[in-house]
Amino acid sequence: MMSECDPIDTESASAAFTESRVPEPGLLRALPGGAQRVCGSTESVLTELEAEEEEEEEDALLLPGPAASGSASSSPARAAWDRRSRRNRHSSSSDKENLASPGNSSGEFNHFPEDPVFGEIIQRAEQAIESGVFPERISQGSSGSYFVKDSKGKIIGVFKPKSEEPYGHLNPKWTKYFHKLCCPCCFGRGCLVPNQGYLSEAAASLVDQKLSLDVVPKTKVVSLASETFHYNAIDRAKSRGKKYALEKVPKVGRRFHRVGLPPKVGSFQLFVEGYQEADYWLRRFEAEPLPENTRKQLQSQFEKLVVLDYVIRNTDRGNDNWLIKYEKAGDGEESEKGCEWSEHKECVIRIAAIDNGLAFPFKHPDEWRAYPFHWAWLPQAKVPFSQETRDLVLSRISDMNFVQDLCEDLYELFKTDKGFDKTMFEKQMSVMRGQILNLTQALKDGKSPLQLVQMPRVVVERSRERDSTTLRTRLNHTQNETKHAQNKTQPTQNETKPTQNETKPIQNETKPTQNETKPTQNETKPRSERD
Repeated sequence: MMSECDPIDTESASAAFTESRVPEPGLLRALPGGAQRVCGSTESVLTELEAEEEEEEEDALLLPGPAASGSASSSPARAAWDRRSRRNRHSSSSDKENLASPGNSSGEFNHFPEDPVFGEIIQRAEQAIESGVFPERISQGSSGSYFVKDSKGKIIGVFKPKSEEPYGHLNPKWTKYFHKLCCPCCFGRGCLVPNQGYLSEAAASLVDQKLSLDVVPKTKVVSLASETFHYNAIDRAKSRGKKYALEKVPKVGRRFHRVGLPPKVGSFQLFVEGYQEADYWLRRFEAEPLPENTRKQLQSQFEKLVVLDYVIRNTDRGNDNWLIKYEKAGDGEESEKGCEWSEHKECVIRIAAIDNGLAFPFKHPDEWRAYPFHWAWLPQAKVPFSQETRDLVLSRISDMNFVQDLCEDLYELFKTDKGFDKTMFEKQMSVMRGQILNLTQALKDGKSPLQLVQMPRVVVERSRERDSTTLRTRLNHTQNETKHAQNKTQPTQNETKPTQNETKPIQNETKPTQNETKPTQNETKPRSERD
């Protein structure tokens, strides 16, 4: 990369820069539905080059006779190069600001150096949108969610924009809008932070990876733009006006910061194939029992789902938002048609936990709206946790350093939201620490998932006193704890009562001793009279 101090020719540098950055004229038109970035792209480069040429011409006209002939060499060239370098430094700082607030630049924001496979999938989705293969809205659910496809029309992920969540201002589901308008007291969940579902989806995937559960499809926060997303009329009118200006008046259109619809920030979850709703398979299990090996696999996968839901305190885990898949051992094909449930043909079973957007509450749900775990009524919930699950999870969640690292990773994720509140985040982490504390005790005691959800709810808060971090546990159900403590102390009090009763006979035994002395005094009386 050339430095500012290198003496170079301005015209040759501009020509080389133009050849490397300027695309074909046909590519300057905004593609339908694509969020074409003008700031820092080819259009802005062309605008800068034209402005520099005009400034160089003006400088040449202002110089007297001999200096005007050498306008491309010394002082004008150095001034133009300084102006360009200052503009580049200014544009780089604005790009960093755009990265700090997701949604302004989708290509810059969708950068995953630690996960190139996921980044390649997002790039395929962006290329498909530019080529006209737009995401398809999903009819189910209470918010706007979309099936994202590649250029061949194959579904590769599920995108849930933040602005189209149940609390979002652009939620396309009008039934939820009237529900919120007419009955706000029964709308949503009072224990959750509003409009953070996309972060909850990505955070559930993060917890799944940290605990090595492998039941949540990989989910990250991305930024996408498409005509099929729900935009208001103003955004669509601006997009049409900018495209028209770029086509008719290129010099004006090139100065726009963005051409096309604004990108939306949201969660992108990889699509899983061959899975069906758990309710379908659970009903089939009742009619056709599973082989023993497959049943153990199902139990192990189910316990991982329980661990995930309990740690993140998922408030929306029904049998319709976790999936089950059967596949033949070895070939990975769907086994619904080709695999028979017999001992000589064993099937591999897997579970996928989707729809994790209603998790991480800042307080435990109220009793009148408890949002229970629906898997607690399944037969698998009555079986104690296996040794495999305890070996996988217990060594990690019992380590306070691991829990602290998990909280820090979640902090780095949640703080990217514009409405991030650190105090509310600490409350969310307090609930999660309490859940981890209960889970640790349940695994040590060999309890079942059903017994786990029946344990008293705990909140573990961080209190900073004297520059030290300590843990303070507070039980929500203090009455249950005090009653339990009283029941333990009652036998102790009863045991002390016999001790007091035992002292009474000792006192009674002393009385006959005093009475025995009386006859001795009476016997001495006759002796005194004789004397």
